Amino acid sequence: MSGELNLTKYLSTGGVASRRKCADIIKGGLVRVNGEVVIQPGFRVEEGDFVEVDGVAVKHEQRVYVMLNKPSGYWCTSEDPYADKLAVDLIDIPGVRLYSAGRLDRDSEGLIIFTNDGDYAEKLAHPRYEVLKQYYVETYTALADDKLSEIRRGIVDDREKLKPYKVEALGKASYRFILNEGKKREIRRLVVHAGGKVKLLRRTSIGKLQLDNLKPGKWRRMTPEEISDSLTNPRI
Repeated sequence: MSGELNLTKYLSTGGVASRRKCADIIKGGLVRVNGEVVIQPGFRVEEGDFVEVDGVAVKHEQRVYVMLNKPSGYWCTSEDPYADKLAVDLIDIPGVRLYSAGRLDRDSEGLIIFTNDGDYAEKLAHPRYEVLKQYYVETYTALADDKLSEIRRGIVDDREKLKPYKVEALGKASYRFILNEGKKREIRRLVVHAGGKVKLLRRTSIGKLQLDNLKPGKWRRMTPEEISDSLTNPRI
């Protein structure tokens, strides 16, 4: 760190969370600077200041970017005390606190990125950046053409608008879904609305970054080109 940063950016670049979540953490009174509670997200932090979040010192670590092929049965969150198997535990990088950039639900599998770069994570996950995510989906029975057309136009489910960027049939009961928002369990809710049930849901790409031949449960560090690819949408 050189010069001054506002407290929100200091926490985000320190790997605490995205800027938006860091602002909420600050407003919640969980942050101390040199022993004093600070609740203003724009508070200026200078080099040499001692910053803590909930009693844990914030250290500016080297940025780490990891792509993981998450198997089904693993949770992406580390905040749920009832989550038995955590995806982050599949990654072996000692001394680095990582969190997922976006989510895959417990029963879904495929490409997910873990990082300690809060700004990067926000660009991947926040709807305003519209990074496209592609999914391979199998259902137990084929979805009717009129129902597919309906979900392509967008639906309202539980008072929330769900509209995929694109949906195309690949086979009798297999589909490619492309999302640019990724609301909670969005694909599963769309499929249920169409009268079906998801058998398999696998994320295959984020931006131009492809899962390719990375085996389930395996991970690797991302190259600078892959980091850039993950934020760049392909031509669809």
